[in-house]
Amino acid sequence: MLEHQGQEELTTVRVQDPRIQNEGSWNSYVDYKIFLHTNSKAFTAKTSCVRRRYREFVWLKKRLQKNAGLVPVPELPGKSTFFAGSNDEFIEKRRQGLQQFLEKVVQNVVLLSDSQLHLFLQTQLSIREIEACVQGQGPLSVTDAILQYAMSNCGWVQEENNQSAMLARGDASGRGSHLSKPSLEVFPHWSDISMEDSQLESPDSEEEETHPAGQLSVYSTSSADLVKDQREQEEKGTG
Repeated sequence: MLEHQGQEELTTVRVQDPRIQNEGSWNSYVDYKIFLHTNSKAFTAKTSCVRRRYREFVWLKKRLQKNAGLVPVPELPGKSTFFAGSNDEFIEKRRQGLQQFLEKVVQNVVLLSDSQLHLFLQTQLSIREIEACVQGQGPLSVTDAILQYAMSNCGWVQEENNQSAMLARGDASGRGSHLSKPSLEVFPHWSDISMEDSQLESPDSEEEETHPAGQLSVYSTSSADLVKDQREQEEKGTG
């Protein structure tokens, strides 16, 4: 939990719940849930929850550094293709490093003023969509994009908000940061490291949903669809 002295503002940011995406395929990767809870006026949404992968963090660091000038940006955990340990140990070490990175970033006033950081933390926009949004080429402003994602994602946020007190205390049981053993057994040791890191210079190269020119989705993952499906199932159950 981070406290901004003199302003009585609190910001809690957690990186947790690593999951394997596209499991069993050649382009498998791990993404992480980013949970943020704050009363800071710097943030549009006071609670948010998104999922990001390592190379998106790499992109964020580069963009922050470009806009921050001489202000140093915190370091990310290493991207070495060799790790003398198990998959879960590597992923946990990376999770901890990503959390430390974000904790330092949100304490820095200069970095916190970058709208790309807010879209990264509080929407599920892709990198391409974030860049378009901050350039005024998207259908929504930065604030509207964050608010629309928060509204469409309210169920998920409410669930996470129930855990915010435990997270603020730093309870280990609330981290949810370990992958299950069955998942690790079928996940190649080199996949999340070398396959992902080899594409770090071109984060937009991953497969994304395509949109007509000038029309960007407000969020590129299926969070809203999941909420919609859940509501439909509930209606069928009561019908």
